Amino acid sequence: MELKPGMSALVTGGGSGIGKALCIALAQNGLFVTVVDFSEENGRETASLVQNENKRFHGDLKVPSAIFIKCDVTNAGDLSAAFGKHVDTYGGLDICINCAGIAIKTLVYDDRSDGTSTWRHAVNVNLVAVIDGTRIASQIMRSGKKPGVIINIGSAAGLYPMNFDPIYSGTKAGVVMFTRSLAPLKRHGVRVNVLCPEFVQTNLAEQLNRRIIDVTGGYIKMEDIVNGTFELIKDESKAGACLWITKRRGMEYWPTPEEQRKYMLNLPKSKRMLTQNTFSTVQTPEFYEKIVVHTLSHNFRDATRLERVRLRLPVEPHSALVKIIYAGVNASDVNFSAGRYFSGGAKETAARLPLDAGFEAVGIVASVGDSVNHIKVGTPVALMTFGAYSEFAQVPAKHLLPVPRPDPEVVAMLTSGLTASIALEKAGQMASGQVVLVTAAAGGTGQFAVQLAKLAGNKVVATCGGKSKAALLASLGVDRVINYQNEKIKDVLKKEFPRGTDIIYESVGGEMFDLCLNALAVHGRLIVIGMISQYQGEHGWKPRNYTGLCDKILAKSQTVAGFFLIQYAHLWQDHLDKLFDLYASGKLKVSLDPKKFMGVASAPDAVEYLHSGKSVGKVVVCIDPSYSQTLAKL
Repeated sequence: MELKPGMSALVTGGGSGIGKALCIALAQNGLFVTVVDFSEENGRETASLVQNENKRFHGDLKVPSAIFIKCDVTNAGDLSAAFGKHVDTYGGLDICINCAGIAIKTLVYDDRSDGTSTWRHAVNVNLVAVIDGTRIASQIMRSGKKPGVIINIGSAAGLYPMNFDPIYSGTKAGVVMFTRSLAPLKRHGVRVNVLCPEFVQTNLAEQLNRRIIDVTGGYIKMEDIVNGTFELIKDESKAGACLWITKRRGMEYWPTPEEQRKYMLNLPKSKRMLTQNTFSTVQTPEFYEKIVVHTLSHNFRDATRLERVRLRLPVEPHSALVKIIYAGVNASDVNFSAGRYFSGGAKETAARLPLDAGFEAVGIVASVGDSVNHIKVGTPVALMTFGAYSEFAQVPAKHLLPVPRPDPEVVAMLTSGLTASIALEKAGQMASGQVVLVTAAAGGTGQFAVQLAKLAGNKVVATCGGKSKAALLASLGVDRVINYQNEKIKDVLKKEFPRGTDIIYESVGGEMFDLCLNALAVHGRLIVIGMISQYQGEHGWKPRNYTGLCDKILAKSQTVAGFFLIQYAHLWQDHLDKLFDLYASGKLKVSLDPKKFMGVASAPDAVEYLHSGKSVGKVVVCIDPSYSQTLAKL
């Protein structure tokens, strides 16, 4: 939802702390605000500040740009009346923020009273009133048939225990789960999200022992709270989302997709994607063309040939036939054509020939086997199995990844995007506030690594060769671009980052690996996702000796972690969903190399182009140009 002058918001607990800051921030965007608070003094002061901010947006008004309503949110009648007055004044409700909250000083198990003025009251303020406010706001928004957003202010204490106030922790946990359970309201135009900050310098937090605050890294800036709230309001993909904010780690969505998998039988997003877009029935030809490896060699062109083969029908019971629209090109295509990804000796690998080439593609399901019932003909899908350089591919249906559209940008998110997303999370253990170095950063996977590192709140350094590549990286928000055609990487890192870099995402190998290892900080993590500089040559990929490697990493408690995407297949769908959501919301850019490769026969040209070092962004082969033009019109 885009914030526009003239929209209206109601904020409970708006007289002080987080609520006050959000009222003022909304007014700074020209919104009319109803301040609901039990303190008349605080509430009127906030309303006055809101009116002052609104003067920049509104001239003569028939209604005040802010109103204050004194209200005990635990009184259902008073709360309902406050919402009613807001609607009567502003004609509707665009945003509701339920912010009222209190803590209690007496531990519940030491409380000898009936709890009316202590723990029962806290439960009513922190949880019951939030439920009631959400209920009333959602009904107003749905009756007005206009999109609306409700933000419930939870707490990090709702994600993990806070022993010094179990009631506060328990009620905030209730707010989190209540909000997350309301994701289906998005179907009715209402998005409900919850913000869970750790400690913010408010009257409530100042009652705590300062040592507790210090252990967590100190107070979070109110600016971060406002930014997090606005992200939940503006990002249309967020419904039932929980945004966790800490001083230590920055902003993170909770739970992670991996944690979600532990309790969910089927991810709702995947189900949605299965039914989101279907395309017209695909005509299946008698013959089709594909690229096959007929001899083992690092020279992809010499190792492969174009073959015309008969299409086998019907499809096997547990498989699906996919018409491929776009295929992705990867540096490791030459390793596959050389047989490097198969166990056994040269004779055993040669015995596997011919091999279907290509790792990744997007397309449309043309036919399914009799035992396949979870995917339909016409569904757009991605596949990451051998045989992508082909007009059609028969794939076990369980290996297909549903996608919203079979576009080239989605191809880029597969091997390249997934490698960056999963490697930084798993091998890099990336948090926020770190220095992240990405080599070959203007390539297919590097472009994702730099953006994901920035989105996580890190300082990003990137290497590349050439003005066009440097320009791309600058447009992606890289903090320091090192164009090795103009300056020495080693000198820049030594001068500008003397402490070293915390995470290095490395894909070049050879001398670059040595340079990166020397530039790694204490406790740093170097992720090896490839070694493109060593893939080609007269004798192909040769192992190298790294003398003194163990001595170096031991001395600084460093980690050198290898990453091979195939071993993380159980995370592909989760991370692909995340990447597409970021792309759809405009937070992630996907750069495709402008050079066009049309038809399956152009795959060898595309592989050679990638290895020439001239590419900028992801190199993609359009397998079926005529069908891609049809998709572009949709």
